[in-house]
Amino acid sequence: MYYDSKKVLLMGRSGSGKTSMRSIIFADYLARDTMRLSPTIDVEYSHVRFLGNLHLHLWDCGGQDDFYRNYLENMRDHIFRSVELLIYVFDIESDEEGSDFAQYAEVLEALEQHSPDARVYVLVHKMDLVRDEVREEVFNERKESIMELARGQLRVSCFATSIWDETLYRAWSHIVHSLVPNTTKLESHLNEFCKKSNADEVVLFESTTFLVIATATCTPHSDAHRFEKISNITKQFKLSCRKAHAQFEGMVLQNSHITMIFSILSKNTTIMVVASHANVHEAATSANIAQLRQRMDLK
Repeated sequence: MYYDSKKVLLMGRSGSGKTSMRSIIFADYLARDTMRLSPTIDVEYSHVRFLGNLHLHLWDCGGQDDFYRNYLENMRDHIFRSVELLIYVFDIESDEEGSDFAQYAEVLEALEQHSPDARVYVLVHKMDLVRDEVREEVFNERKESIMELARGQLRVSCFATSIWDETLYRAWSHIVHSLVPNTTKLESHLNEFCKKSNADEVVLFESTTFLVIATATCTPHSDAHRFEKISNITKQFKLSCRKAHAQFEGMVLQNSHITMIFSILSKNTTIMVVASHANVHEAATSANIAQLRQRMDLK
């Protein structure tokens, strides 16, 4: 069987929160449980199977200064060769901003040298520690400084994140979406399904992480971050089911205005269908999901 392997670097200075976010997304930790995690020593390798044939080789690089000197001077080719994507994490509360940016600039230089086509996602982390009234201003100032250091043809995107809200899922959904092949084809299938089912929206999640893979919207909605909020809430519910020794296979949420149907679409994906039309019925939607599964050749 063919496997599409992607090398992903997770970097940032010690204590920035790299391992905590990795543990929440890929190891089913709750935010409060990350307090007991130890600092990463050297490089921790994780192999994550994602959407069947897509394998993520995640290199979580310890952030102590001695490790970075070793990465940049003695392991430069090994670390930075054949990288598909770099995730670099800044701690917004760091009192060593100058050193933070100096290290980031050195990492970009090494990445451009060995993997010039790599994408870069910068996460300005622990934003929950910044007061609400100045949070956007603080992030935009930090983002401007980060983007000024972008080198050559490296494509850099920047997100504000926290392990305590949906911003973490928003950033990682964007990251994973950039790695998944044929997302245009997936979204074409979902758009067709959305219209056929008379649904407002359809969302495709990866079943383990509950990150958003693809979406289709037939009725616009005002909340731009609704999918990440649903990712966060649904994953917490799934973990609660596991603690109760129950298996999450789907659910239906309904009130007088809206119906939301969650159903397993394949071994690796879960679909959510949102409908506000009174004539949309669960049985008909389930039949349409079965047809979609067959049409997309998902097992």
